[in-house]
Order: sequence, then structure tokens, then C-alpha cells
Amino acid sequence: MAITLVNPDGLPKASVYRQVSVATGSKLVFVAGQVARDGDGNRVGEGDLAAQAEQAYLNVGTALAAVGASFDDVAKLTVYVVDWTLDKMPAFLEGVGRAAAKLGVTPVPPATLVGVAALAEPDLMVEVEATAVLD
Repeated sequence: MAITLVNPDGLPKASVYRQVSVATGSKLVFVAGQVARDGDGNRVGEGDLAAQAEQAYLNVGTALAAVGASFDDVAKLTVYVVDWTLDKMPAFLEGVGRAAAKLGVTPVPPATLVGVAALAEPDLMVEVEATAVLD
């Protein structure tokens, strides 16, 4: 495996991600921001942050699988959430948890969550992009 995840001493121990990833592979995979659209482009979970987070993570999983990768190969996630406030965390984590259960993974690479004013389309609430490393 090309990725080792670490929570170093001296940094907060986040339960939903690790602070550092060490990549030793030679092939980089960049997954474009994935949103709450199914394979046919249909909207999923209008107004439902958990459903949109779930679909976005599932789409990242689909993109990774298409190139022979999985969440185990992800070195970094960036998550954009419209009008982010801390009270949205339970719904967001619910969606991520449902996607993780469906994918059979624990997606805990280093992650950055960014609150944004809007995404590319007005009905989108969350977008997830990933960087993975393969041997």
C-alpha cells in the first residue's frame, strides 16, 4: 500500500481523519470534485446534506475504482460545504458513514473541510475531491 496515515504526537487526535499521510507510490490520481449526482447525472438528495455527502463520497469511490484505486490509496481529501456551520457536522458525518459502509472502507485520510458560499449549481450542498497515490 502506498499510503500510511499518521496522527503525530503534539497534534489533536481527530476521530474522522488523520493529520498526516505519507505517500510512497509512484502514480498520482487526482479525482475532480464529486457532487450529489448519480451516474445518469440525476440530482440526489435535494436539500439533504447527509444524502448529498453520501453520494459525493460514493462518486469518489466510483472514480477511484475506475483506475484501480480505493479510499485506502487516498492521500488527501478536500470537502466543500455550502454555508458550513458546526451544527451541520452530524448530518455530514451521517452521510460519510453511510457511504463508508456501502464502500466497505474507513475514509480517514487527511481532509480539509471548507465552507463556501456556493458550488457550481444552486442545488449542490457538498463537493468532495481526492488525491490518491498508487504503487
